Amino acid sequence: MVKIRLRRVGAKKKPSYRLVVADSRAPRDGVFIDIIGHYNPLTNPETIVIDKEKASGWLKQGAQPTDIVAKLLAKARIIAEPEARKEKIKVSIAAKPKVSKKKAKTGVTEKPEASITEELKTGEELTKKSKPTKEKT
Repeated sequence: MVKIRLRRVGAKKKPSYRLVVADSRAPRDGVFIDIIGHYNPLTNPETIVIDKEKASGWLKQGAQPTDIVAKLLAKARIIAEPEARKEKIKVSIAAKPKVSKKKAKTGVTEKPEASITEELKTGEELTKKSKPTKEKT
Protein backbone atom coordinates (compact mmCIF):
# COMPACT_ATOMS: atom_id res chain seq x y z
CA MET A 1 0.00 0.00 0.00
CA VAL A 2 1.26 3.47 -0.86
CA LYS A 3 1.05 6.16 1.81
CA ILE A 4 1.55 9.90 1.88
CA ARG A 5 3.46 10.67 5.06
CA LEU A 6 6.00 12.93 6.72
CA ARG A 7 9.73 12.33 6.44
CA ARG A 8 11.82 14.10 9.06
CA VAL A 9 14.71 16.25 7.91
CA GLY A 10 16.55 19.00 9.73
CA ALA A 11 18.95 19.27 12.61
CA LYS A 12 18.65 17.93 16.12
CA LYS A 13 15.77 19.63 18.01
CA LYS A 14 14.94 21.62 14.84
CA PRO A 15 12.51 19.37 12.96
CA SER A 16 11.41 20.01 9.44
CA TYR A 17 9.45 17.54 7.36
CA ARG A 18 8.99 16.56 3.74
CA LEU A 19 5.67 15.21 2.52
CA VAL A 20 6.59 12.07 0.63
CA VAL A 21 4.82 9.25 -1.11
CA ALA A 22 6.29 5.95 0.11
CA ASP A 23 5.51 2.28 0.47
CA SER A 24 3.93 1.62 3.87
CA ARG A 25 6.56 -1.04 4.63
CA ALA A 26 9.48 1.41 4.16
CA PRO A 27 10.98 3.08 7.26
CA ARG A 28 10.03 6.66 8.14
CA ASP A 29 13.21 8.22 6.75
CA GLY A 30 13.88 5.48 4.21
CA VAL A 31 13.14 4.97 0.54
CA PHE A 32 10.35 7.06 -0.97
CA ILE A 33 8.68 7.34 -4.36
CA ASP A 34 8.05 11.08 -4.70
CA ILE A 35 8.33 14.36 -2.75
CA ILE A 36 5.12 16.38 -2.90
CA GLY A 37 5.90 19.18 -0.46
CA HIS A 38 7.43 20.26 2.83
CA TYR A 39 6.27 21.35 6.29
CA ASN A 40 8.06 23.42 8.94
CA PRO A 41 6.27 23.51 12.32
CA LEU A 42 8.81 25.89 13.91
CA THR A 43 7.93 28.98 11.92
CA ASN A 44 5.14 31.28 13.03
CA PRO A 45 2.72 30.53 11.34
CA GLU A 46 3.63 27.00 10.25
CA THR A 47 5.04 26.72 6.72
CA ILE A 48 3.10 24.28 4.56
CA VAL A 49 4.07 24.01 0.88
CA ILE A 50 2.37 21.25 -1.12
CA ASP A 51 2.29 20.69 -4.88
CA LYS A 52 -1.48 20.39 -5.40
CA GLU A 53 -1.20 18.60 -8.76
CA LYS A 54 1.14 15.90 -7.44
CA ALA A 55 -0.87 15.43 -4.23
CA SER A 56 -4.23 15.14 -5.99
CA GLY A 57 -2.67 12.81 -8.58
CA TRP A 58 -1.39 10.44 -5.90
CA LEU A 59 -4.68 10.59 -4.00
CA LYS A 60 -6.55 9.65 -7.20
CA GLN A 61 -4.20 6.69 -7.67
CA GLY A 62 -5.14 5.45 -4.18
CA ALA A 63 -2.38 6.71 -1.91
CA GLN A 64 -3.60 6.91 1.71
CA PRO A 65 -2.53 9.95 3.75
CA THR A 66 -1.63 9.50 7.41
CA ASP A 67 -3.69 11.39 10.01
CA ILE A 68 -1.28 14.32 10.28
CA VAL A 69 -0.78 14.54 6.53
CA ALA A 70 -4.56 14.51 6.04
CA LYS A 71 -4.77 17.45 8.45
CA LEU A 72 -2.07 19.31 6.50
CA LEU A 73 -3.78 18.56 3.18
CA ALA A 74 -7.02 19.91 4.64
CA LYS A 75 -5.25 23.11 5.74
CA ALA A 76 -3.91 23.50 2.20
CA ARG A 77 -7.48 22.90 0.93
CA ILE A 78 -6.48 19.93 -1.22
CA ILE A 79 -8.92 17.60 0.52
CA ALA A 80 -11.88 18.12 2.82
CA GLU A 81 -11.25 17.82 6.56
CA PRO A 82 -11.10 14.10 7.39
CA GLU A 83 -14.32 12.65 8.80
CA ALA A 84 -12.41 10.76 11.51
CA ARG A 85 -10.97 14.05 12.77
CA LYS A 86 -14.42 15.65 12.86
CA GLU A 87 -15.74 12.71 14.90
CA LYS A 88 -12.82 12.93 17.35
CA ILE A 89 -13.55 16.60 17.90
CA LYS A 90 -17.22 15.87 18.59
CA VAL A 91 -16.36 13.07 21.02
CA SER A 92 -13.77 15.17 22.90
CA ILE A 93 -16.30 17.99 23.35
CA ALA A 94 -18.92 15.59 24.69
CA ALA A 95 -16.48 13.76 26.99
CA LYS A 96 -16.62 14.49 30.69
CA PRO A 97 -13.72 16.37 32.31
CA LYS A 98 -10.74 14.36 33.48
CA VAL A 99 -9.77 14.01 37.14
CA SER A 100 -6.35 15.41 37.86
CA LYS A 101 -3.59 12.95 38.67
CA LYS A 102 -2.75 14.71 41.95
CA LYS A 103 -6.21 14.14 43.38
CA ALA A 104 -6.27 10.53 42.23
CA LYS A 105 -2.88 9.78 43.80
CA THR A 106 -3.52 11.54 47.10
CA GLY A 107 -6.81 9.70 47.58
CA VAL A 108 -5.14 6.32 47.28
CA THR A 109 -1.86 6.79 49.11
CA GLU A 110 -2.84 9.29 51.79
CA LYS A 111 -2.68 8.00 55.37
CA PRO A 112 -4.37 9.57 58.36
CA GLU A 113 -2.07 11.75 60.45
CA ALA A 114 -2.65 9.69 63.61
CA SER A 115 -1.17 6.55 62.05
CA ILE A 116 1.89 8.47 60.83
CA THR A 117 2.64 9.80 64.31
CA GLU A 118 2.20 6.30 65.76
CA GLU A 119 4.71 4.96 63.25
CA LEU A 120 7.17 7.68 64.23
CA LYS A 121 6.80 6.85 67.92
CA THR A 122 7.33 3.14 67.34
CA GLY A 123 10.31 3.95 65.12
CA GLU A 124 11.85 6.11 67.87
CA GLU A 125 11.31 3.37 70.43
CA LEU A 126 13.01 0.83 68.19
CA THR A 127 16.05 3.01 67.69
CA LYS A 128 16.33 3.62 71.45
CA LYS A 129 16.18 -0.10 72.17
CA SER A 130 18.62 -1.11 69.46
CA LYS A 131 21.36 1.37 70.48
CA PRO A 132 23.58 0.02 73.23
CA THR A 133 24.40 2.53 75.88
CA LYS A 134 27.87 2.82 77.32
CA GLU A 135 28.28 3.46 80.97
CA LYS A 136 31.19 5.48 82.27
CA THR A 137 33.19 3.81 85.02
